[in-house]
Amino acid sequence: MRRLLHVVGARPNFMKAAPVLAAGRRRGVESILVHTGQHYDHAMSESFFRDLGLPPADENLGVGSGTHAEQTARIMLGFEPVLDRHQPDWVIVYGDVNSTIACALVAAKKGIRIAHVEAGLRSRDWGMPEEVNRVLTDRLADLLLTPSRDGDANLLAEGIPAERIRFVGNVMVDTLLSLRGRARDLGVPRSMGLEPDRYVFVTLHRPSNVDDRDTLAELLAALDDLSGDLTVCFAVHPRTRRKMAEFGLAPRSESVRLLEPLGYLETVGLVEQAALVLTDSGGLQEETTVLGVPCLTARPNTERPVTVTEGTNRLVASTRAAVGAGVAAVLRDRKTGGAGPRRPEGWDGQAGERVIEAILAAGPVTTA
Repeated sequence: MRRLLHVVGARPNFMKAAPVLAAGRRRGVESILVHTGQHYDHAMSESFFRDLGLPPADENLGVGSGTHAEQTARIMLGFEPVLDRHQPDWVIVYGDVNSTIACALVAAKKGIRIAHVEAGLRSRDWGMPEEVNRVLTDRLADLLLTPSRDGDANLLAEGIPAERIRFVGNVMVDTLLSLRGRARDLGVPRSMGLEPDRYVFVTLHRPSNVDDRDTLAELLAALDDLSGDLTVCFAVHPRTRRKMAEFGLAPRSESVRLLEPLGYLETVGLVEQAALVLTDSGGLQEETTVLGVPCLTARPNTERPVTVTEGTNRLVASTRAAVGAGVAAVLRDRKTGGAGPRRPEGWDGQAGERVIEAILAAGPVTTA
């Protein structure tokens, strides 16, 4: 029996893998699911598996936290015997986390073919560990499955042969569209006493924003400013919470609600009814584009430029003044009925099917 081995390690991977696994089941393809444990909050991992309808992982490496080098090394050491046990025809890696590059390296050394879902994205910011992971994984991959046409252009410009590139669209959108109704039915905003379009949803976790005291202080001050007109719902990442405690920082306004990290359905339910989202997350840039919710991304660049050119996303500097100006621009556009977003090509809920089709066409995979 030929088989596919899927690698997930952090929450964004779960959303990307779910529709591909489902499409494989519909086609009768045998799949092995490996959870590296890079995202080590057991309760949150379990909630994501449950919400997304993912099967239990066949293997869990349990690597936990550490420096980038420590985490990558532990994943590699744990993953090699997994490949020896299961002997897959293809290893499928997702996105740009440490699990992605670590498992791609091991598979390449063992001569096992690699498919990279979400290939070709580029921020061109080598200060981002994710950019290193993206570029190196794409050099190793045999099949590069892109979520947007700019990904194809990036790979061709880097000398990747066209026959290794397949545009498939955005698998995260498959998950969003399939679960949007369930998320809405939960009624999370109502249960929190929030009025639609009268609150801001916030996530911040990137080291460039939260590891520097001055930058984090600026962003928290921006949240205080926002709370004068809108309730601020700040889902605080564990890293951000640690840094806030270390620096002795916290929002001053009682209208800034500090929330524990949320499950996928709860997050979608809050995002869909928000007046706007402030984030540094890649996934939220995409989800807000599909949901038609204005998004401010506190970063100097994005590997997802289609969310700016065709979606609802705007880049803003990580300063109190820049965030304030961005919010004012969003609210002004809403009042004047500015041009709405256009959903990018291939963000249609069928990307998972196209991923499986591309891998089957590349072979060799047999069905049950």
